[in-house]
Amino acid sequence: MEGMALSNPNAYGIRAKEVTAEWLRGIDYSVKSSNLPPSIEGVYLKNLKVNLDGRGDVIELWSRPWVEQEGLLHPAHVYQSATDYGVVKCWHWHEEHTDQFTVTRGKLQVTLVDIRPNSPTFGYVNRIFLGSQLPRLIKIPPMVMHGWKALSYPEVIVVNFQSHVFDPADEFRVPWDAVLVNTWEPING
Repeated sequence: MEGMALSNPNAYGIRAKEVTAEWLRGIDYSVKSSNLPPSIEGVYLKNLKVNLDGRGDVIELWSRPWVEQEGLLHPAHVYQSATDYGVVKCWHWHEEHTDQFTVTRGKLQVTLVDIRPNSPTFGYVNRIFLGSQLPRLIKIPPMVMHGWKALSYPEVIVVNFQSHVFDPADEFRVPWDAVLVNTWEPING
């Protein structure tokens, strides 16, 4: 799926700029259990190795061999962001670039939505948890709508290894409450 955006942006069945909140409300979503591995085509989740001893720990965040061995992409732009506790940052998607990120402090819920009508997993919703207690790296391909919620105090720190240099023209958004408002933890019951 990678590279498809550059050669044929409409290969997904819709252009990123054509997606609207109204169109998103018309999708028949299939929310998958957060206890299962990601089921959206092209999404990859890697458990990161923790080297722990009596002095502390070291977590491997990125390694060049992962590109060939595991299908990750060479990062062209790396940045860190902080999200304050309880804040939901969503919804957004890209037509060109792939997000690849990990959490270095705190706990984060990431929700992914396949909005590619030509995808066999169109309409699937995956909720994934990552954080310092469960260090993981997630790869999110183009046209998979996503967002996150910070679940720990005082903030959550995310390091993103993007496939492309940031371009605001490749950042498409709708308000957080446009769809799937009840997907965010904690769900009390």
